[in-house]
Amino acid sequence: MDLTYTAEQDMLRDSVARVMRDAGSFADRQKRVALAWQAGVGAAETRAAHAGPHWQRFADLGWLAVPFAEADGGIGGSAVDFGIVMEGMGRALTIEPLLPTVLAARLVAALADPAQKAAWLTPALDGRRRLAFAFAERQARYDLTDCATTARRAGDGWILDGRKAVVIGGHAADGFVVVARSAGGRTDADGLSLFLAEADAPGVEVIAYRTNDATGAADLVLNGAALPADALLGTAGAAAGPIEATIDFAIAAVAAEAVGAMTALCEQTLDYLKTRKQFGRPLGDNQVLQHRMVDMVIATEEARSAALHGALMAEDPDPAARSRALSLTKIEIGRTATKVGQEAVQLHGAMGVTAELAIGHYFKRLTAIAASFGDADWHIRRIARIDAAAPIRGLNRPAA
Repeated sequence: MDLTYTAEQDMLRDSVARVMRDAGSFADRQKRVALAWQAGVGAAETRAAHAGPHWQRFADLGWLAVPFAEADGGIGGSAVDFGIVMEGMGRALTIEPLLPTVLAARLVAALADPAQKAAWLTPALDGRRRLAFAFAERQARYDLTDCATTARRAGDGWILDGRKAVVIGGHAADGFVVVARSAGGRTDADGLSLFLAEADAPGVEVIAYRTNDATGAADLVLNGAALPADALLGTAGAAAGPIEATIDFAIAAVAAEAVGAMTALCEQTLDYLKTRKQFGRPLGDNQVLQHRMVDMVIATEEARSAALHGALMAEDPDPAARSRALSLTKIEIGRTATKVGQEAVQLHGAMGVTAELAIGHYFKRLTAIAASFGDADWHIRRIARIDAAAPIRGLNRPAA
């Protein structure tokens, strides 16, 4: 198997790197974060401020459209192609909510009718709408089927009640793809449905907040939110499969983002060891620190391999094989992200955790990625469930 990038993928990687360099320095990023949160949240203009000043440029370059079919207005790229974009964003520590919009838009692309695609997908891919996927709840702890938010029919429409927690990108979103239970018990796989909800719809309250890694999120409170009949996305009660596929795709994307962040940490830490002097000699002359630097680079390359494997498996038609592979990717990314982040901070000393230095901010983002879409312990249990459900060759043969 040839795992090298194609010429087109190399061009995409170079383009992303060039745009990210032009987007400004770390100091510029910190100023944008501060100004966005000073603007407040809620109104359309402040949601736009939270999306970041480079949002429309990313859309114009086609980054939002990368993992979508040409028939849907995309460029027909794969998860590997989108991973190239995410790696560049991780390296630059960007705050634009590109991934949340793509995740929600992929559900629209997979399940929507033509009218819904025209109203939601097309403007999302060209940057006119920012979306977020509201799937998590406080009590669920990564369990995608644990949903207390309810959806009941009311005439020709639907009424939603409940609360979605930590909606990534929700602080800047104009609309949401919301998971709600239209049938079954709280933890049943059957009965989950997806709904399209405007951020300013009656009964919808967006409680936005700044996260520790400065990317932002929101809680979505649905208090008798009245949605029209065409708010239902796909078939009622049959959303469990698409939800899991979307989260697996998200794992592949944040794995690539983590690789970009780890690469930046290796480069900045190496530069620091070469220039920072102690007792008249560069820190990099210390052999022990050289070994630790090598360990960081090795861990980053291990993460790169895991991320690529996850991207290759993200669209596998076998759900069990796909989920198992992405869980393995997430476990490895969690391990390597923790190692590289901690080593970078320690090699910089106390200044590694100051707000003025980028190192600590990369570490915060890697910590958030390790906890997003299931931590290592949860994914270990997920693999055990998948393996337990799979037939064990040779052990259950019928008696002779």
